[in-house]
Amino acid sequence: MARRTRTNRQPRSSGFVQRPFGEVRNPSAPADLISADQVEVIHHTSLKVLRDIGIKVDSGVALDLLQKIGADVDRATGMVRFDPALVEEMITGLPSEFTIHARNPDKTVTVGGNSLTFATVCGPSFVSDLDRGRRAGTLEDMRNFVKLSASLNIFHHEGGAGCEPLDLPAETRHLDMMLAQTTLCDKGWQPCWMNTADRARDCIEMAKIALQTDDDGLRKRPGILGGVNTNSPLLFDDGQAEAVIEFARAGQPVHITPFTLAGAMSPITIGGSLVQQNAEALAGIVLGQAACPGAPVFYGHFTSNVDMKTGSPAFGTPEYAKSVIISGQMARRYGVPIRSSNTTASACVDAQATYESDMSINACVQGHINVMMHAGGWLEGGLTCSFEKLILDAELLQMQAALLDPIDLSNEAIGFDAISEVGPAGHFFGTAHTLARYENAFYSPILSDWRNYEAWEEDGAKTATQRANAIWKQLLHTYEKPPIDPAVEEELEAYVAHRKEVIQA
Repeated sequence: MARRTRTNRQPRSSGFVQRPFGEVRNPSAPADLISADQVEVIHHTSLKVLRDIGIKVDSGVALDLLQKIGADVDRATGMVRFDPALVEEMITGLPSEFTIHARNPDKTVTVGGNSLTFATVCGPSFVSDLDRGRRAGTLEDMRNFVKLSASLNIFHHEGGAGCEPLDLPAETRHLDMMLAQTTLCDKGWQPCWMNTADRARDCIEMAKIALQTDDDGLRKRPGILGGVNTNSPLLFDDGQAEAVIEFARAGQPVHITPFTLAGAMSPITIGGSLVQQNAEALAGIVLGQAACPGAPVFYGHFTSNVDMKTGSPAFGTPEYAKSVIISGQMARRYGVPIRSSNTTASACVDAQATYESDMSINACVQGHINVMMHAGGWLEGGLTCSFEKLILDAELLQMQAALLDPIDLSNEAIGFDAISEVGPAGHFFGTAHTLARYENAFYSPILSDWRNYEAWEEDGAKTATQRANAIWKQLLHTYEKPPIDPAVEEELEAYVAHRKEVIQA
């Protein structure tokens, strides 16, 4: 199919200054927490897990593929064991970089190397804001979250439509979520629903419509980014395994992300959890390569710990941060991109939500994480999608992006003449050097209030959370739907209607 043309249009002002949309690159060297020898310890112990213990795979389709490449498959139990040499062969020469082509070409991003891609939250069943509190997610909430994702420039990727619309039928709501992602936003996107082959295929078909392309065109120019979680410990269920196969065969990037919580779904030590994570991730990558050699299947991290007093997951912890950075080392060892997450276990948008998210984000930046999922809006360990948290996260991410901006050390920027002009005990407010640069010299915040106490108090003494509440409402008020060819939108709507009829028949 020929791609239809579109026009670029700037959204109406939201009342505050944002960084322009653009790729974020990390110029610093990635952090290493363990030595190269210790990386090899994790790697070889992971291979031992896959050889001696194996991983259970509940999909006949996946078992056929794995048996065909030489894995030891026990059909009676579904257990698959891998010879280390086979794993080494299958993970050699994987794509180290790929491009996600957005509906708006100006918002296409490259993933890999020193790139940082920020994607909004996906998966929560609940939604919260200051006005209505915590509640079950609805279609309206989901659509509003996608609109906000589209409006905030710091987010490169619509990460999963925010909350689940629990007022819609479970078997078809993924279609409404993907319709919102493809029509209300013009960025790249990730489906939240990657738990069956059929839903993965729906995503692929809707991406083809949104980008006006066919199977070959989508394979050459990927337009979506998928992700699956293994069922830790050591299990791939049929839906997740077959979703990997669908995406690999379609040439769409997909990350394999074990859900390893130390002390619950993996050993209580971070080292042990990382070995298990690595084994499960490698098994998933091998499955993707068995489905389609050279497919962009890459490394996913989600190792954290639990609160041993309650059994609840803990996020944004020192243990989480360590596992992020070490996982980055593992991904670089295999030459593939890596995804991780911005996380917090806080139940509300408070100081805990801020410092746990800041811990997570800093670890992702230090570890050169390429795709930061849940970068905006994650609350309560991923159970809740928060509108105020989305704005807080946007501020945290903008600040990190500004930190990574290069420093201008040109003669003009250094301002020797201005220093000479002012001399001792003067000031620089009125110099030509300052006047030429003052509007864009410093970071401009979305959320922070830098006024003195008296001015802040006179204006209502609003907390950051209260200001975030006003900001997301203003963004929704000024939201303008990105341009989309009416014929493309009608084709997407027709696909959704047809699939609903088929599924509900």
